[in-house]
Amino acid sequence: MARMKRLNPVGIPQHLVQRGNNRQACFATDEDRVAYAHWLKRGAGKYGVEIHAWVFMTNHVHLLATPREDGAVSKMMQYLGRVYVRHFNSKYRRSGTLWEGRFRSCLVQEEAYLLACQRYIELNPVRAQMVTDPGDYPWSSFRSNALGVASGLVTPHPVYLALGASADERLRNYRSLFPGHVDDRDLETIRQTLNQGLVLGSETFREQIAAMTGQRTHQRKPGPKKRVRTADREFLL
Repeated sequence: MARMKRLNPVGIPQHLVQRGNNRQACFATDEDRVAYAHWLKRGAGKYGVEIHAWVFMTNHVHLLATPREDGAVSKMMQYLGRVYVRHFNSKYRRSGTLWEGRFRSCLVQEEAYLLACQRYIELNPVRAQMVTDPGDYPWSSFRSNALGVASGLVTPHPVYLALGASADERLRNYRSLFPGHVDDRDLETIRQTLNQGLVLGSETFREQIAAMTGQRTHQRKPGPKKRVRTADREFLL
């Protein structure tokens, strides 16, 4: 079955994830993460992508990004894949693929879901039980978005900037979003839309994207079950 064309309209945030092949590590040392961040920043600048949130885990990466040019996210990820895989293979004397196929992505409605998605990304190390506080993990955007640590990689989204009239107010209000874990229902919704390349947003927003792109933006409803008859019984598949 042909894979669905990637939804990639200019100006709409996207949640991206790229995983190591067979869940193998894509970062062996902190130097690898530094190299990845360097080329991510360069690729974002080269192709016109704003990065709002990120986390580098051991075997996968999450990004929240907005393309400012047509096809910008795909071009950035292709560039990043080329240069980082070359670095990794050369350093560890290996060959072949590093990533598990193409990266996954979904569109994110700004008003309702952008901050929830940022929170989901930056709480990854807590869910993985690597740290108890997201501020204790150095390889995410939390320290920039919540603690004010300068970062050349992060471009604050207008929804984030609307959290307060001053930097201190924004940081304080952003931190207030983080007590506890992401709600289970929100967690499942974010994962499903990302894995299926759909749209994280309201029904109205999904309809708008469908009209704009001509593509499906929500899960298909399961079709009727087929009846199978054997010599002595009938059952549903």
